[in-house]
Amino acid sequence: MTIEFSQRLKALPPYLFKELDRVRDEVRARGVDVIDLGVGDPDRPTPDHIIEALVKAARDPANHRYPVYSGMNTFREVVAAWYERRHGVKLRPETEVCSLIGSKEGIALFPLAFVNPGDYVVCPEPAYPVYASGTLFAGGKVRHVPILEKNGYLPDLESVPEDVLKKAKIVWVNYPNNPTSASASLDFYRRLVDFAEKWDLIIASDAAYSELTHLDKPHPSILEVEGAKQRAVEFHSLSKTFNMTGWRLGWAAGNADLVKGLGAVKSNVDSGVFQAVQLAGMAALTGLMDPVKAMGRLYKDRREVLEQGLSQAGISFLKSDYTFYVWAKAPEGVSSADFCSRLMNDTGIVATPGNGFGPSGEGYVRFALVQEIPRLWEAAQRLSSFRI
Repeated sequence: MTIEFSQRLKALPPYLFKELDRVRDEVRARGVDVIDLGVGDPDRPTPDHIIEALVKAARDPANHRYPVYSGMNTFREVVAAWYERRHGVKLRPETEVCSLIGSKEGIALFPLAFVNPGDYVVCPEPAYPVYASGTLFAGGKVRHVPILEKNGYLPDLESVPEDVLKKAKIVWVNYPNNPTSASASLDFYRRLVDFAEKWDLIIASDAAYSELTHLDKPHPSILEVEGAKQRAVEFHSLSKTFNMTGWRLGWAAGNADLVKGLGAVKSNVDSGVFQAVQLAGMAALTGLMDPVKAMGRLYKDRREVLEQGLSQAGISFLKSDYTFYVWAKAPEGVSSADFCSRLMNDTGIVATPGNGFGPSGEGYVRFALVQEIPRLWEAAQRLSSFRI
């Protein structure tokens, strides 16, 4: 029997981070002391009070049955209360919040609810690859909008042709941004809402990195904008905020019909989030934010260490107060792939080539601050003597 993949699967490029793991393992197998700054997976453990909440909830037989598809009422109420505390946004938990098995799941499934074959989805690039892959799985067409250094890494939406916008259903944004670490202002979100109203677009905002900062003031949510809930949904995750990447818990919040559509897709493809994990998530969102603030300060310290090495190597980078990424520019005339290859082979440092996030990432690399400071000092020393 000949097994042939579907056209939609053939249309996908190799998943960036899976390929990165393969190359890293090859270098390590040669005996190189690898400092892995490639994949954005927090290296610190989940805070103890969250783990303790999970253990307690997992021992309760009531949580061993199928969960509610859209999430426990109490979990959604806690998410709504968090939005009101953090952003001054009021949400109806029963209709405007839906739990997710991590935000990646929701982002991938969302186009299935609203995109018909041939519809366009406007996606930024460089960007998290799932905005585009979710669109392709739904039979939609991806229209990339470059986010460029000269524009502060904000999308020039006015550059999208009218014939595309007339056939578009969704526009994706992601701030604080992966991979660039750029942030967005509330004024940008206001302009985005006006743009979406003009072209009757759904706004899908990925805010997974909003809490990764040393600043006391929160990064704005698009839901703070007046009228945003008429057409916007925001995807959030506990993964990066609370070092819970393996737990798989997030949510979508915003327009009730958008949340309902996503929930309808989810009810047909998954059975919801394990209730014990939701209860642990509630402990995270209602507990003291001291661990989150401490991680924000730690990432700031880590960033400064790596930036010192990059500066000594003559490598320019974007200064940022958000995320745990450093977006750096490869030397003139050197491709992203060549730069990362030389880094791995000459210094043992793993970074992610920027073009893996889209064509406009060519000439850049992303470093993830997911090693302890002594290892980052070692990386900085290796970088300081690195020449290409």
